[in-house]
Amino acid sequence: MSAVTTDTGAANPTPRQPARGRPRGFDRDRALQAALEEFWAHGYEATPISTLAKRMGIGAPSLYAAFGDKKTLFREVVDVYSRTHGAFTARALEEENTARAAVSRMLWEAAAEYTAPHHPPGCLVVSAATNCGPDSADVEQLLRDRRNANIAVISRRIQDDVDAGILPTDTDSGALARLTGVAIQGMSQQARDGATRSELETIAVLTLRAWPAETAGHSSPREQR
Repeated sequence: MSAVTTDTGAANPTPRQPARGRPRGFDRDRALQAALEEFWAHGYEATPISTLAKRMGIGAPSLYAAFGDKKTLFREVVDVYSRTHGAFTARALEEENTARAAVSRMLWEAAAEYTAPHHPPGCLVVSAATNCGPDSADVEQLLRDRRNANIAVISRRIQDDVDAGILPTDTDSGALARLTGVAIQGMSQQARDGATRSELETIAVLTLRAWPAETAGHSSPREQR
């Protein structure tokens, strides 16, 4: 028989329940990386909060407290992706002296990045919000805006080379930038469908064949600085 005790606050105190909220030792960056990989692998719509919370190692209330709702978390994930796995595009445009060199590097690095074995294949910005329903239209628009902004930057970079005499004056900078976007987005989907790095590199070579030849004797705007 169990002894009957009274709650005096001394012997046999009632055990404290752990406080709700972030777990001890919560690592926000690690949790974000886990969410990134989940969204990257399965897409925005197909990834429920319960799955995200489990993968991130926190409870759903902690997820909401730390990151807001699912859409807010996804926007932060996209920012993290753009600064890490997706940063090769901005680096190529910033570091290479000509638009052609930048796009060439971009395509070859896409072939490597999209097929790397240590993370999901393809590009999160290309694939994470396909076939979204009406409630997720703003998420789909977020990624569409990102993709279009990238094409606009490439187009301006090509036009800079046209203005500098590096590319012929009849070069259609918008169409050439759009072709680059088609190649990169297609490479992402092909990687998700199982294409190898070597196969994607062949796409890069074929895409660059559509570029006009650079004019000899002209330096790039960046070399002139």
